Amino acid sequence: MSLSKPIKYQKRNNPNSDFCCVPKCAISGKFNSTISFHHFPKDETLRKIWIRNVRRENLVIKRTTTVCSRHFVSTDVIQGGRRRLKEGAVPVLFAWNDYSLPAASVWERRPRPEDGVTEKENMDVELLLQCHDYDAKPEPSALDIAYEKIEAQQLVIEELRKRLEEVTLKQSFGLERFSASDDDIRFYTRFASYRHLQAFWRQIEPATRRIVRVGTQPSTSSTTAAPDKAADLPRHPSRCLPLIDELFLFLVYLSLGLKEKDLGDRFNIHQSAVSRIIKSWVNFLYTLLGAVRIWMSPEEIRATMPSVFGKYSDTQVIVDCTELRCKVPSSLLLQSETFSQCKSHATLKGMIGVSPHGAVTFVSSLYPGSVSDKELFRQSGIIPLLDKDMAVMVDEGFRIDDLVPCKVYRPPFQLSHDEVLVTQDIARLRIHVERIIQRIKEIKLFDTIIPLTISGSINQLFEVACLLTNYQNKPLVKAWAKELTLY
Repeated sequence: MSLSKPIKYQKRNNPNSDFCCVPKCAISGKFNSTISFHHFPKDETLRKIWIRNVRRENLVIKRTTTVCSRHFVSTDVIQGGRRRLKEGAVPVLFAWNDYSLPAASVWERRPRPEDGVTEKENMDVELLLQCHDYDAKPEPSALDIAYEKIEAQQLVIEELRKRLEEVTLKQSFGLERFSASDDDIRFYTRFASYRHLQAFWRQIEPATRRIVRVGTQPSTSSTTAAPDKAADLPRHPSRCLPLIDELFLFLVYLSLGLKEKDLGDRFNIHQSAVSRIIKSWVNFLYTLLGAVRIWMSPEEIRATMPSVFGKYSDTQVIVDCTELRCKVPSSLLLQSETFSQCKSHATLKGMIGVSPHGAVTFVSSLYPGSVSDKELFRQSGIIPLLDKDMAVMVDEGFRIDDLVPCKVYRPPFQLSHDEVLVTQDIARLRIHVERIIQRIKEIKLFDTIIPLTISGSINQLFEVACLLTNYQNKPLVKAWAKELTLY
């Protein structure tokens, strides 16, 4: 039904430049005084409804941009004096809808209004429906603007997601956080780079399925319900960290000597969980790395012999002892056994054997600090590995000529001119085993006084630390990297 009235055109005495911005509407204030002109509302939401209903391409709203009263429902225009619009009024009558609102179909079923619904509320709903012209086609410029806004919002969301990932990664203390920095990897794990650590992980990862968790017990329900099938079922102990982060935690503990409480705060786990992880991994690596044959045959030694060992090319192993300071025990007997005259402190003493090209090939157990070098060599178990075609290079404190069947290269006590040269040659070659020991002593766990609380696993920790040096570090001498084929 048509809601518009015939328009009367009348020239006004005082010309007015107002005109309607609606397409296909030629109404102007200069020739008509019965039509009022209304500016676009300041409310952003209502203004967008006006712009959408007007359907004018590239519409630029200025102070003089108006819409004539012909496009509003007569009830929206307040007569008397200066005409104005009701609050929330929108233009809905246009040439493309024949200046009329769509009539309701006689077949349309309408629900009966409930009690208490006022006439004003019905009018608000009707006006809201008038504002939603679903048949309207948006302007191309409006689509471009909307598309640009969506793209901008997507970029903002992506940037916020990246920041959230960075913040989450910084808050979590794990291997992935330091994977981009080889310096951090070297500081926390003693491995030369992240690539070296990943290569080591790939070697041991298949065996981690057989790791035995300290402090965990198999489920009693599975073993009691089906004891014959319990052995066939794989064990899946609960873990609070990924396996590679558990290895990272153990390496941080070994390299920095951090307390379990500190590690628990860093990795956001309980202190008891840290203790179980350390014990589980030291036993696992002690078993796994200890099963690898590190003692080299004479043929392998000759194949990897550096050229600097010219006169001592038959050297099989270079041995030396190192001492780790430990807390003084309360027992007087243990105090006397662990007291070292050299360190003037209670110590634990171990012996390390290094091949000429710098690989650790022998690690002894730890003994009380009062034991002599000769007695430690006797009890270490290295003697059965030697034969008459080999040679051992030792320090001057190792008086082992009567213990081994092979040649012993040792600096003499009383030095003549020729013996001074021999001593210099041996000292220059023995420096490599001392550098290996220095690498082990740089591990902060062994650099401080070892508490008695880890005395039960100190042997495993010491051997694992020594064996890890074969995987963590590059060749002792850079020139050997091309000259030697590392074992």
